[in-house]
Amino acid sequence: MTYVARKERYDTMKYNYCGNSGLKISAISLGLWHNFGDANSHENSRTMIRRAFDLGITHFDLANNYGPPPGSAEVNFGRILRDDFKGYRDEIVISTKAGYRMWPGPYGDFASKKYLVASIDQSLKRMGLDYVDIFYHHRPDEMTPLEETMGALDGIVRQGKALYIGLSNYKPDQAKKAFAILTALGTPCLIHQPRYSMLDRWIEDGLLTLLEDAGVGCIAFSPLGKGMLTNRYLYGVPEDSRAASQSTFLKSEDITENLILKVAMLNKIAEQRKQSMAQLALAWVLRNKQMTSVLIGASKVSQIDDCVGALQRLDFTVEELDAIDRILENH
Repeated sequence: MTYVARKERYDTMKYNYCGNSGLKISAISLGLWHNFGDANSHENSRTMIRRAFDLGITHFDLANNYGPPPGSAEVNFGRILRDDFKGYRDEIVISTKAGYRMWPGPYGDFASKKYLVASIDQSLKRMGLDYVDIFYHHRPDEMTPLEETMGALDGIVRQGKALYIGLSNYKPDQAKKAFAILTALGTPCLIHQPRYSMLDRWIEDGLLTLLEDAGVGCIAFSPLGKGMLTNRYLYGVPEDSRAASQSTFLKSEDITENLILKVAMLNKIAEQRKQSMAQLALAWVLRNKQMTSVLIGASKVSQIDDCVGALQRLDFTVEELDAIDRILENH
């Protein structure tokens, strides 16, 4: 059956301007890091992307090496675009990245111009696109001159292969230098994508202030702390969980008694606010005026529904924020 998007999709989603640009991004964005590669059900991936768009999520975030195997998330997303979203491309913001290992040899990793140009060309081919909306450098590389990396990103925009440039995982001093180079070249940085959650607050130490001063947007990845800030681990490690499978990104030993206690106390605040634990965690990240969007992952539609529900209650009382800080600091 031909997919027709829900008419009311824009009625309840919140859209934020990205930094000083004219581009608005949905406050909830869908990341295709996991669960969209060849190892996963294509029909489930397709259903999740359809549902996300029906709920007003317009930003879909990828990278060259997302899968598994690397590249397969882009291929599968491209297939979904062709099959379901032919008439909706101009309603969607598509981002991809390069910076981690993608192919063998000295040119398939890090930040050289050769790697970045080859990577964007490969990504466009895999997705069947003429351009992406945002192209990120995925991580800093101290071995490649920053001028070369930023010059390559500027060139990619000038060639029409991307509309905007973003950076990910850059520390404040690295980001400040990169912003200055990009601005001088005439392609200012649009957005920065750092890891940020209740359990990982490093960006509060300088980066958020830098982004505000530079007029750069911010989109948080891992706002649910790899799933730890959900009800998934309230009572330990379920057998079918990512932690139980000893994932590269989350292991059972990460789910400590102290963490379970913290999340249980945070969950009580969520219940008082009539939110799920995940909704509380996302609302807490979005409380910050510099935060353009939060990037969620999902393995099923119900998780997307739950995350979007966070937008129904983004306000916090001073007492709630103080209580959350005490939990995070004292346990």
